Amino acid sequence: MRRTVFVVLPGDIDDPTSPSGGNIYDRRICRGLEDPATAGWSVKELAAPGAWPDPDQEARDGLARRLAALPDGVAVLLDGLVGCAVPDLLAIQANRLRLAMLVHLPLGSEAGLPPRRAAELDALERQALHATRLVVATSPWTARHLADHHGIATSRIQVVTPGTDPAPPARGTDGRSRLLCVGAITRTKGQDLLVEALASLGSSGDTSWTCECVGPLHRDPTQVATVRGSIASHDLHQQVRLEGPRTGDRLAATYAAADLVIVPSRMETYGMVVTEALARGIPVVAADVGGVSSTLGQAPDGGIPGLLVPPGDVPALASALHRWLGDPALRQRLRSSARQSRGILSTWQATSRRMAHVLELLAGEPG
Repeated sequence: MRRTVFVVLPGDIDDPTSPSGGNIYDRRICRGLEDPATAGWSVKELAAPGAWPDPDQEARDGLARRLAALPDGVAVLLDGLVGCAVPDLLAIQANRLRLAMLVHLPLGSEAGLPPRRAAELDALERQALHATRLVVATSPWTARHLADHHGIATSRIQVVTPGTDPAPPARGTDGRSRLLCVGAITRTKGQDLLVEALASLGSSGDTSWTCECVGPLHRDPTQVATVRGSIASHDLHQQVRLEGPRTGDRLAATYAAADLVIVPSRMETYGMVVTEALARGIPVVAADVGGVSSTLGQAPDGGIPGLLVPPGDVPALASALHRWLGDPALRQRLRSSARQSRGILSTWQATSRRMAHVLELLAGEPG
């Protein structure tokens, strides 16, 4: 008989207008756990509608009813975007259900939050994590942060990193000039920093490049307006484009046409875009924040498949891009390392097997 896990997910997990690393991870985990060849669990999804982590009363009440209806003793894996926002609901069920929290991005780490709101979310998250039996972190960096910041015992934290799918090497263009940034247009993802860095390239006379920014445009309207205003003020309409969300074959084709992937984020706990780039042999220029440097890693020959810059440092980002555009030997070296890295990336099957092991630990705990 297959073991069963109930998985609490954001209501927009399959919304093609709202792709995110967290949603992709959750969907791949649910599919992988169901696969008899990988794990063979029975997965019961509980989608939680609402503007998480800021639910209204209807969203809270809906989640409370669904948790209360679950049988005693079952394993429940909650996406942290939902679960970390409602510690009071978890406390009611903590002795009855086997709760585990999956943390993608600590709630208070979202860039641009008012300090008071960040502190409130941080406190809610701490209470919620202490109400669960196990915590699943998507990177070693996140695990260390949760242990140090929230006082979670390391024995209660399990690391389950994202996987990748095999992909053909990107064909790119001329190997130099097509730049790509993938992620929702938000302050956390740092596209405003990228546009300012690109503007400095234009002011130096280097305009032989284009940059596509691919990702949802509705999550942070203020940031979208800021980025669009910066593009306009620097007269970069012909070179920098906000393309909106892409998924599936369209996103794969976008990666295939890229020469360089840029990750200018103010915070990344892992950086799935980094491994998506490396899966296609595309070098990466990224902010050295959170778990990014570990995700970028080293190629088998010891080379680094990209360039790291201090987070929030526009001149450093501009300098890295200038080096990429102006140094053929550097481009060749980074491209070689990126292509070697393709063969050492972990798979989604391995991720699902690891999550299955965590759920076995959860299900096997004393009641």
